[in-house]
Amino acid sequence: MAKLLVGDVPALLLAGLLYLGSGLGLSAVLAAQWLRARSAGQTPRHLSIPRHEIPWLLGAIAFGGVLGPALLMLGLTQTSGAAASLLLNVEGVLTAVIAWLVFKENADRKIVLGMAVIVAGGVLLSWAPGGSTSVTPGSLLILGACLCWAIDNNLTRKVSTNDAMLVAALKGLAAGTFNTAVALGSGASWPALPTVGASLLVGFFGYGLSLTLFVVGLRMLGAARTGAYFCVAPLFGVVISLAIWPSVPGPMFWLAAGLMALGVWLHVSERHVHQHAHEPLEHAHEHCHDVHHQHAHAFEWSGTEPHSHLHRHEVLAHRHPHYPDIHHRHAHPHW
Repeated sequence: MAKLLVGDVPALLLAGLLYLGSGLGLSAVLAAQWLRARSAGQTPRHLSIPRHEIPWLLGAIAFGGVLGPALLMLGLTQTSGAAASLLLNVEGVLTAVIAWLVFKENADRKIVLGMAVIVAGGVLLSWAPGGSTSVTPGSLLILGACLCWAIDNNLTRKVSTNDAMLVAALKGLAAGTFNTAVALGSGASWPALPTVGASLLVGFFGYGLSLTLFVVGLRMLGAARTGAYFCVAPLFGVVISLAIWPSVPGPMFWLAAGLMALGVWLHVSERHVHQHAHEPLEHAHEHCHDVHHQHAHAFEWSGTEPHSHLHRHEVLAHRHPHYPDIHHRHAHPHW
């Protein structure tokens, strides 16, 4: 959808409008939920980011919403579109590497292999035969953008216990305001009102709802696995583009689709089981009273599930299949 708009809007201003569409659209949804709860006589959910997690969120906004887009736009002025598409596959790899090496997410061979196969599919999908493979300043800028977004993904994981829509809305509003202000300050002019509206709408779906679901993925799967699944996005992009600009997919498309399907299968067929211990933990998020949430309530509770409130996890040792979600971010000295 952005490809239909990019000819009418300067690139940096379009990035700002897409982020603003995300922030404004999600804020409107949150406001509607609040009003609906009040009109139904219910107590609206209290939405906030804990003070000790605000630095993580600010870091994610700075790297992913400010530095990343700026580096990408600078890189695009010196790099072909095909080369840029190829380089953007690096984001998923860097997300996984940072998650594994810095934040110590577990990674068995099946997950690493699945990640490699998905990225290989992305490389084939964006490969331009005969194109330049030399390292240029523009290429380094785009790789820098990928690194910023990889850092953003891992920092966002640190705040993923909070309301996903709130996190995405705050990121969209902050990044959108900054990028739009920089674009206008650099001499860009406002496009026609219908174009502005279309940009905001694309941003709401492509950035806002997408990021909301991405945050939920970070909460339930960890950064590396979520980043790997996100690498499949170009495949959907090609399918949608073929619907808008009909053509017969070449053999590279089918090979890439097969590799990505294999990579996703390797991930979803993972079975990570071992004896592990949960350390004491206190946080707030939406939950049901499953094996990890056996606690009493210090307030009157209607029995509605899922529900959200501050709760404490005591020490618990057990064995079951699990992902590196918000309750299983433990070390794996034997892996």
